[in-house]
Amino acid sequence: MTRRIVLALLALTAAVLIAAVVPLALQAVAHEQDAFVNATEATARSVAVVAEDKLGDRAADPALASAVRSAARQGDELLVLNYHGRPIAWYGSSPHDSWHQVAAEAYQSNGQAAKLTKDRVIVVEPIWNDGKYNGTQIGTVVLERPIGQLNQNIETLWLYLAALSGGAMAAAALIAVYFARWVGKPLARLDTAARQIANGDLTVRAGTAAGPPEVRRMAATFNMMAGRLETLVHGHRAMLADASHQLRTPLTALRLRLDLLAADSGPAAAAEFAGAQEEIARLSRLVDGLLATARAESATEQLENIDVVAVTAERVAAWQPVADGHGVKLVVEPASLDDDGRESIRPFVALGAGHLEQILDNLLDNAIEAIGDGGGLVRVTVASSDHGTTLTVADDGPGMTPEERSRAFLRFSSGTPGGTGLGLAIVHRLVTANGGTIRLADTPGGGLTVELDFPATGLYEDANPAG
Repeated sequence: MTRRIVLALLALTAAVLIAAVVPLALQAVAHEQDAFVNATEATARSVAVVAEDKLGDRAADPALASAVRSAARQGDELLVLNYHGRPIAWYGSSPHDSWHQVAAEAYQSNGQAAKLTKDRVIVVEPIWNDGKYNGTQIGTVVLERPIGQLNQNIETLWLYLAALSGGAMAAAALIAVYFARWVGKPLARLDTAARQIANGDLTVRAGTAAGPPEVRRMAATFNMMAGRLETLVHGHRAMLADASHQLRTPLTALRLRLDLLAADSGPAAAAEFAGAQEEIARLSRLVDGLLATARAESATEQLENIDVVAVTAERVAAWQPVADGHGVKLVVEPASLDDDGRESIRPFVALGAGHLEQILDNLLDNAIEAIGDGGGLVRVTVASSDHGTTLTVADDGPGMTPEERSRAFLRFSSGTPGGTGLGLAIVHRLVTANGGTIRLADTPGGGLTVELDFPATGLYEDANPAG
């Protein structure tokens, strides 16, 4: 952000300087040139006035040479001609031939003429015996003055304006850096605090002592939100712990009592007790599912880089005996080999501790239950890309209708007889809590396919809001 602000302010400052300084500099250069030419014309005019008194009787005066030397500057070429065009007084070497063209312009205009070349100013001033326009021309003053001093003045002017512009650009850069850091550092700290809270550290708070008032108010509001979130999460966790203890203990005691009663009862009563035990077992599974769903909704554990291939292989191996008992075949296809058969980069995802295990357990359990005892196939695939990792669990069971898929992530919505309807709800909560997405589709040939997309672990590692 600092770089963008500095570049924007420098561009604005440069545009203002170009729009204001360059025209001002050009105007100042033109003024310097006009002043230099006017000074040269005034010198020629003063020499012409002196020469008019000396040449009034068409005779040369020795005092004219002294007046010419007094009026000329170092480097000037000053020449006074009589009415025959012959030099009668001069300073310096003879002027260049280019003065004849200027003299012709003066004769045509019946007055003074001047010309500015790349290295000198040429001024031709006619000398009149009785006024500039009413008398007769009795001579001519030719003055050529080098413009070295003019060029030096113009160069000094450009250097001054360049230094002034450079100082303005440097000041703009310093001001931009100061304000960018003034705003950017508190925002960077706020971003860091938000990411730490997202990773499970609910004790982090943002600083509120630096930055603009708006940023300080935002940090204070963020801290208030983080405090309330910490209170809610801790309260939720405490409630879950209490509910787990208060619900499981009576159910366990009730199951033990039914076991004792069933052992001393007759066949008819034993059948009833068995049915009651099945209902208690179902109630226990329902309680466990509700607690797992609540934990998934409040998942704020510290994120870890998880090897998806290793965890998938471990959970499939754990569920293999259950699948064998139902005649279901589990097939794992982790995309860990490239086209040449060499091991490629293993996919990693950033998840809370134990979340991927819970996701796979629920998906495998659902797939095996959906297939039933008739035998079937569950295929688990892991694929990685530049954007993240895709985990797919596909079965060839009865599948789901479009209406059932639209309600699959809701609690107690089950398409399997005897199911609690919490498995996919738990998976959905865990996947979305970790920044992933979940999709349901039909398996080609029949069945249900669950696709999970997780973002790459380094997706936000290089973010730098202040830079």
